[in-house]
Amino acid sequence: MEGGGVGMRKRKNPYKGIRMRKWGKWVAEIRQPNKRSRIWLGSYSSAKAAARAYDTAVYYLRGPSARLNFPELVASEDADQLLLAGAQLSADAIRAKAIEVGSRVDALETTSANNLNNNSTHDEDDDDDELDLNKMPKPEPADDSDQHHLQHQW
Repeated sequence: MEGGGVGMRKRKNPYKGIRMRKWGKWVAEIRQPNKRSRIWLGSYSSAKAAARAYDTAVYYLRGPSARLNFPELVASEDADQLLLAGAQLSADAIRAKAIEVGSRVDALETTSANNLNNNSTHDEDDDDDELDLNKMPKPEPADDSDQHHLQHQW
């Protein structure tokens, strides 16, 4: 290998703290400070979701000195509250918070991907419809052929 020495590995994933399983799922874990043990942060469909779970855990564990995958997503006013809470959190609590963030991102990524796939099969005027899970679905408009068929039955 050109340029590769002992200890040099080519990074297969775009983010720190995650890896891809053989079957395509992305997993995240982090080593606890001053311990050999790791905190399991979950398994996700997208690399971004796993990376966000890692970022949550690493920030709780290491504070502002943490090397984050998405440093722009840590709001400064929230950072102080995170640090105060993180100082009092157990490994299980950090895992739960990281999994909550990763799962939320995974769900959003999956919904976005599904919306993109669905929008490519709809008419252009349907493209500006947003998915709102709090609203009842609209009934589909009847085809002219359906109306014509119904009129001839009566």
